[in-house]
Amino acid sequence: MTTRILTGITTTGTPHLGNYAGAIRPAIVASRDPQADSFYFLADYHALIKCDDPTRIQRSRLEIAATWLACGLDADKATFYRQSDIPEIPELTWLLTCVSAKGLLNRAHAYKASVDKNVEAGEDPDAGVTMGLYSYPVLMAADILMFNAHKVPVGRDQIQHVEMARDIGQRFNHLFGNGKELFTLPEVVIEEDVATLPGLDGRKMSKSYDNTIPLFGTAKQLKDAVARIVTDSRAPGEPKDPDNSHLFTLYQAFSTHEQQAAFRAELLGGLAWGEAKQRLFELLDNELGEARERYHALITRPADLEDILLAGAAKARRIATPFLGELREAVGLRSFREQVQVASEGKKKAAKAARFVSFREDDGFRFRLLDAAGEQLLLSIAFADGKAAGQVTKRLQSEALDLHAELNAFSVRLDGEAVAYSPEFSTDAERDAAMHRLREALAPQE
Repeated sequence: MTTRILTGITTTGTPHLGNYAGAIRPAIVASRDPQADSFYFLADYHALIKCDDPTRIQRSRLEIAATWLACGLDADKATFYRQSDIPEIPELTWLLTCVSAKGLLNRAHAYKASVDKNVEAGEDPDAGVTMGLYSYPVLMAADILMFNAHKVPVGRDQIQHVEMARDIGQRFNHLFGNGKELFTLPEVVIEEDVATLPGLDGRKMSKSYDNTIPLFGTAKQLKDAVARIVTDSRAPGEPKDPDNSHLFTLYQAFSTHEQQAAFRAELLGGLAWGEAKQRLFELLDNELGEARERYHALITRPADLEDILLAGAAKARRIATPFLGELREAVGLRSFREQVQVASEGKKKAAKAARFVSFREDDGFRFRLLDAAGEQLLLSIAFADGKAAGQVTKRLQSEALDLHAELNAFSVRLDGEAVAYSPEFSTDAERDAAMHRLREALAPQE
C-alpha cells in the first residue's frame, strides 16, 4: 500500500548546510521509495506570519525551489508545489476554523510563547500577536488534511501542530462525516537519525545565530566559512578529541564510515586543525559541487521554475478540487441546481442513482456527478458557460461512456477530449470498481 508523506518548507530564508542535512537530503531520499507518495510544498502563506518583507519572501521562494530541485527532487515523481497556488487550501482553512476550539488554539506553543514574553515584559498579553500567528495550527492542519497525508515528518517543535491537525480532522469527521472518515488522521514522523548540525560556533546552525555555512555559495565562500569553525588551541602534532569537535561532527554528516574512521585516527594522531578544515572543505565541495552548478543554472531560469511549480500545483489540485467539493457538500454548501433523473411513465421508481450538481467557479462552469450516497464520481473541466456544461451532462446520460484509466484515476471523454475526471484512488482495483459504478449509475433506466 502506498503511504502519502507530506512536508512543508517555510519560505523565509536561504537554505544552509544545516537545512540540507537535517531536512532536504533525508526528504529527497525518502521520496525515492516506490511505496511513498510524496508531497513537498513551499509554505509561503506560513511565511507571511513571520516576515513582512515581500522581496525577501519572493527571493526565498525562488532559492528554496531551486535548492530542492538541484539536490535531486524528481518533480515528476513527487508532487512539488507552492501553497499559494492551491486556492482550496485557504477555503479548507476556513472550514476547519469553524470547528476548531479556541481553547485548543490557546494551547499552541508559539502563541503561548508570545503571550508569556509579553507578560514578562509587562505588556498586554496579546501585544503584537496577529491572527495569522494564532491560527497557524489551523492552516497547517489544512495543508495536511487536504491531501489526506498518512505521515508528516517534522521536528520536535512541530509535533503539537500535527496532533492538532488530528484533533481538528477528527472533530470534522464526527460532525460532517455521516459515518464516513472524510479526513485521514495523520501520524507524526520524528527523524531521530537526521543530523542536527553545529554551526561555526558550536551552537545549532541557525541564521538567528549567524553561524551558518552556505549551501550553494561559491567554493571560496564555502572554504572561508569552514575556516571560521571554532576549534580548540591544540597545536599541530597534539592529539585532538574528535568526540568534542564541532568540525568532526560536521565531517561525520557527509562521510562514509571508512572516511570517518580514517579522519578520527588522523585527529587522534595530531592532524593540524588547518589541515582538518581543508579535509572538511574538500568533502563538502565534493558533496555539493554538482548540485551547486544545477542550482545556479536554475536560479538564472526562474520561468522554468515557475513552470515546474505550476505543473505541480495542477497535479495537486486534481486531488484538492474534487475533495473540497466533497467537503462543501458535507457541510451543506450545495448547489440549488440539481439534475435528478427520474423513472419514466407511470412507474413509481426512485431517482436514478447518480445526480449531476452544477456550480460556477472563477475559471468557468463545472459539474459534479454524485452517486446515491453523495460520493463524488466525477468532476468536470471548466466550461465557458452553463449551457455548454449542461449539454455535456445530457450527452453523458445518453451516449456510451468513453472511459480512460490514468494512473490512479480515470477520465471521461467526448469526441476524443477529456470532459471530466474521477477522484484519485489508492489502488487500481478501487479505480476499476469506481469505473464500474459509474457505468451502472449512468446506464439507461428500463
